[in-house]
Amino acid sequence: MRSFAEIKFRARQEAANLLLLYRKPKFKVSRDFGLALPDGEQAAEKLKSSLYAAEVERIADAVLRHDFPILGLEITTGPEIHWRKDYLHGKDSGLAYFKRLPYLNFDAVGDHKLVWELNRHQHLVLLAQAYLLTGRHAYCDEVWAQIRSWIDENPFQRGLNWASALEVAFRTLSWIWVFHLIGHEMPQDLRQIFLMSLYQHGRHLAENLSVYFSPNTHLLGEAVALFVLGALIPDFPESKAWVSQSRAIVLKQLAFQVWPDGAHFEQSSYYHVYAVDFFLLFYLVNGRDHETASVLERMAEYLHWLLGTAREISFFGDDDGGRLFHPYGVRSRFGRATLATCGILFGREDWIGTYDELAEQAAWWIGPEVLARAVESPRGPSGGRLFKDSGAVFLHAGEFWLQMDCGPFGYGGAGHSHSDSLSLTLRKGGEPVLVDPGTFTYIADIAERNWFRGSAAHNSVRVDGEDQGSGAGPFRWASKPIVTLSEWKRAGSGWFVDANCEYRGLKHRRRIWLGAEQLVVLDEVGGVPGEHRCEQIWQLGEGAQAVHISTSAPDSRVEESRFSPSYGRKEDGRCLVATVHATLPIRIAMRLSVAEQAPITVEAAEDLLSRLENSLASQKD
Repeated sequence: MRSFAEIKFRARQEAANLLLLYRKPKFKVSRDFGLALPDGEQAAEKLKSSLYAAEVERIADAVLRHDFPILGLEITTGPEIHWRKDYLHGKDSGLAYFKRLPYLNFDAVGDHKLVWELNRHQHLVLLAQAYLLTGRHAYCDEVWAQIRSWIDENPFQRGLNWASALEVAFRTLSWIWVFHLIGHEMPQDLRQIFLMSLYQHGRHLAENLSVYFSPNTHLLGEAVALFVLGALIPDFPESKAWVSQSRAIVLKQLAFQVWPDGAHFEQSSYYHVYAVDFFLLFYLVNGRDHETASVLERMAEYLHWLLGTAREISFFGDDDGGRLFHPYGVRSRFGRATLATCGILFGREDWIGTYDELAEQAAWWIGPEVLARAVESPRGPSGGRLFKDSGAVFLHAGEFWLQMDCGPFGYGGAGHSHSDSLSLTLRKGGEPVLVDPGTFTYIADIAERNWFRGSAAHNSVRVDGEDQGSGAGPFRWASKPIVTLSEWKRAGSGWFVDANCEYRGLKHRRRIWLGAEQLVVLDEVGGVPGEHRCEQIWQLGEGAQAVHISTSAPDSRVEESRFSPSYGRKEDGRCLVATVHATLPIRIAMRLSVAEQAPITVEAAEDLLSRLENSLASQKD
């Protein structure tokens, strides 16, 4: 049920959009102006002949051929780009008023994510950087041609590329960067058209902020883009109002969207990186205010632990596949450049990354002088850490690095959470042993969407073939499990964790011990009377070949699975499924060890974990 305030807001919003549709806003450039951003030419001069510059040129040459790296795919458009086309699925959409476009209807528009990613125009920023790095005018010419083509094919307020305010925000930021980096090369006749369209982007954003619909990273990204636009181009008639309106929103979301422990409230590791980048950009344009800095430092500390010793994130929750700046490379490593920027800004040497990681973001956002502070071998965290509000537990023992989800689903409908309570991932010497499978898709394949975010895809327990939460469409959970962390402590030479998850009358208790040579897990499921099928599931990474895994289940077998390293891309995988059919309570033990040992039994696991619990209890006394 919508409140009166929401109904009133939406009615006013609809009226404003219709007015914009039939009375298109116009702005005439009256003078030359520059943007208060770090000098792009100086950054390019410092980066020439670097590995980063070579990678930018390689991707830019592909873009000149109209071979676009989009998420985990490469899309070839041919000489003419059809901006509303999902090239992967061969679906195109028309020029209806944006409010009338069913963008979540795959049959009508295709996979909107694939369309929108190209229309974010982040590849135009890359072309602008390539021009500054090489001096080749072909890159500039391509930017101007694509901007003209886009404006011609996407009339204001019409078509799929106006249907999401967040996508308008991304394109706005890309155009700002293009104007900042190579605006001095822009043809005069295009300059007026370009700035007119950029102004219209701002008017659209101001009237379509996601205050009630998707008040998460959507609202955050839209407000940040509107703030940056108004702050950097004060000549627009509404710039002052945009700055005031959007600054208030960002600061409110800073307090609302970030848990006290520094984690983002979506409970998604990938969206955490997204949010940090949005707040970082706001922080830099807003004059590095103290209020934002204190929250950003907490978010960066959480990111430091998400990256871990291998400096790669596990995809707990949805993996959107995108990035605020330079969306190219290995997705699990995107957090490195973000953390490096935070390290420079907040004086944390242990966060600062390599030369190429600083080149991805900090050199352009702060200035090329940051490159002198690069380190050859960045340090990851060590020991153990609990982030209480998010329930994220990180453990380091020997060559093992473990991350465990002992927290709730995300805020509200938890649209970007997965049914992965008490799930864990494990690396050995940086190699993935037990992995999170990623996301793969949002709407293109409902069955795959449900599998990738369901309990069967995660390193936890599934009872009677059902998820821990009850799904309600691709971006909502109708019911969410209750998760509590009872204990986490250093125990001897390792770490002990005891956590519980309750849903549909079931109670799942998971206890683990991580040592330098082995991981022991004991799952116990109780609750609903009668016979049940309980599956303990382990998604296996490449590093699983270097360890020995045994379970106590009478039926334990390796099965085919799948893994998505980035949105839109799927690869074959393997999982170990240990199954027990019995009346509750059901217990299943697993041991993963460096050296081969006798098969684990429930009794052996119980004995080990009970001794650890007793030892910890005596320490408390």
